[in-house]
Amino acid sequence: MATAHTTKAKTHFFENNDLRQVLHADATHGDGSFTKTKVAFTIGSGSRSVETLCKLLEAGGTCGRIDLTWNSLAYHRQSLANLQEAMKKTRRLCAVMLDCLGREIMVNRDVAQDNDGTHREPDATTIVAGSTVVLTTDTSQAFSASLFPISYPGLPAMVEPGDNLFVGRYLVSGADASSLYMRVEAADETSITCTALSGAVLSGLLTVFHTERSSEGLANKQNDLPLLTAYDREAVASLAADFDVDFLSLSYCRDAEDVESARAFLSSVGSGHTKVLAKCETRQSLFAFKQLVRAADGIIISRGNLGLDVPPEKMAMIQKSMISTCVVLNKPVLITRVVDTMIDTPRPTRAEATDIANAVLDGADGFLLGAETYRGKYALETVRTVCAIAREAEAAFDHAAHFDHLVDEGGRLAAEGEAHASRVDMMRNLSGASLASEAAGWGAGGGGGGGAPSVPRSQSVLSGGSGGAARLSKLEAIASSAVRAADKVRAAMIIVVTQTGRAAGLVAKYRPAMPIMTLVVPYLKREGLRWRLEGRSSARQALLTSGLMPVLAAPTPSAGESLLEEAVVLAVRQGMLAPEDHVVTVSRTGVGEYMIKIVSVNEFGSGIKHIRPKSLLTILRGQGQNVPDEEEGEEGEQRESGEGVAIGAAPAPGPQYRPELSRGSSILLGTGNESLVLHTPAGPAPSRTRSGANGHA
Repeated sequence: MATAHTTKAKTHFFENNDLRQVLHADATHGDGSFTKTKVAFTIGSGSRSVETLCKLLEAGGTCGRIDLTWNSLAYHRQSLANLQEAMKKTRRLCAVMLDCLGREIMVNRDVAQDNDGTHREPDATTIVAGSTVVLTTDTSQAFSASLFPISYPGLPAMVEPGDNLFVGRYLVSGADASSLYMRVEAADETSITCTALSGAVLSGLLTVFHTERSSEGLANKQNDLPLLTAYDREAVASLAADFDVDFLSLSYCRDAEDVESARAFLSSVGSGHTKVLAKCETRQSLFAFKQLVRAADGIIISRGNLGLDVPPEKMAMIQKSMISTCVVLNKPVLITRVVDTMIDTPRPTRAEATDIANAVLDGADGFLLGAETYRGKYALETVRTVCAIAREAEAAFDHAAHFDHLVDEGGRLAAEGEAHASRVDMMRNLSGASLASEAAGWGAGGGGGGGAPSVPRSQSVLSGGSGGAARLSKLEAIASSAVRAADKVRAAMIIVVTQTGRAAGLVAKYRPAMPIMTLVVPYLKREGLRWRLEGRSSARQALLTSGLMPVLAAPTPSAGESLLEEAVVLAVRQGMLAPEDHVVTVSRTGVGEYMIKIVSVNEFGSGIKHIRPKSLLTILRGQGQNVPDEEEGEEGEQRESGEGVAIGAAPAPGPQYRPELSRGSSILLGTGNESLVLHTPAGPAPSRTRSGANGHA
């Protein structure tokens, strides 16, 4: 029997309900502040130039999406080259996502192609409500207002009289003029006769969607189209050979088997490091959703097609449940179709603005923009608007309630997820993929170098305990303790030293109020007789997880205090830290133990200063925390280290282990939704003052 979990409905907290205060401009939420929510944008005619891509990255875009459904391979290759140039000019990392064609059913139309590989859109065709439209599998027939040649010969065998079909322009909302709803009247081996239920003006690339006929179950016959078309395989192999591809989005992904099939293909073309995103577009993906989440590296809730396949009154609850499951299982989740009106207008509707904010409050990691940036007239305004709305919602996010909810509900599902992750790792290892995990490959001070994990992942989850509740894994106990410590001392930032990003992802799962700098230290990985430098992909892949700000460090055999100090100075220079701010760090020692350390920015902003145990107690009391008079804290012994306070071994994770957050968490200033390559110029960092963040001057 599947383990159930509770979905928390209220995830926002207003310290002041005075609407005059809500409307008042807050300097901490301006365009220059850090946006935790991630924004993936589709690269197309509306955003393809280097100049526009630079502006999108500076506005808060974190992932560029290449949609293989439309335009030629040469076109996409040039788009990726432009994105690389934009990253160099802005000195910002940007993840790359390839979105495959998959099981999409098309209406065949003659399409001309320009010299640069751009497909010209065919002329628009008007359909009158009540007219008869025939879908035929004979692709030699010409397209007209009454005859639609389709790409899949098996569709007539799937439909029954009374079924509903939707034909619309690719990447449309389903509510605009290019959306045609039809009812099936009859079908034979090669054709489907339909009645148009609505009028439409069909333009561009047209797709066909067969709506589920059952109100609750799954009655439709599913098509037997392959997960990846021949063109998908050719394009992915070709583009991955010349560019860094971080994510592969599986259109019409149905179950965990689809994910494993995609992983096998990626390994076969030398792209085992590429993460797989399951794009949930049909009702079928909902029936084994938890297993799908565990198998995939992330989830895309494709609300365009999914909204056609489920009753509209159910869509909101389905979305909330999907987000909640992804949060508990620690998988990033993206939402599509949020500002469709901004394709043609510079401002979203009130419903769209509320929709974005509610998704952030529910725990979504980010948004995937499709036609808004692909062919829209206001691509830059769209990214800026989404980030601005997200920042306002983040300020009202109830971090304490979210933390408590994960502590209450996370243990059981985390135990199941860790067991599955262990099996996935074993399959990857057998296929020749990287043996590295978050628990391996750390050098002295948590940096590079070899080293075996002190606790194998498959043994890191403790079962049983009083009351039968599952216990947190060791790494997750460390992550939650770091978030708790940061809240207690009102830290301005959490810094996680990592190689694969797993530890940083677990910290982000608990949604701390402060930014999480993910300091990725590259390392060498052996592949037969060759060695390859790993780490850049881990930094870019962190750009789809809420709250993470990845920074790629220079390769080093030892990531000790010097690297940490450079990271702090970089944060000061970027305006994210100020003198006297506190920072919580998570790293791994040379002997394989996890360590949480609390350091403070010195008075000049040029490095870190020591915090002794007595000083830490003073800090806690100054923040209004209830601490004992003795020098030992709530979580066990603290030991004085050379530089900062290191919290000793984490308490045995179990039912009795229940960290708590205070209500006084606050949102900090930052410098945009950016990620940087760690490189600081010579000379001392300037001293900066900052208002509105944690009460520090």
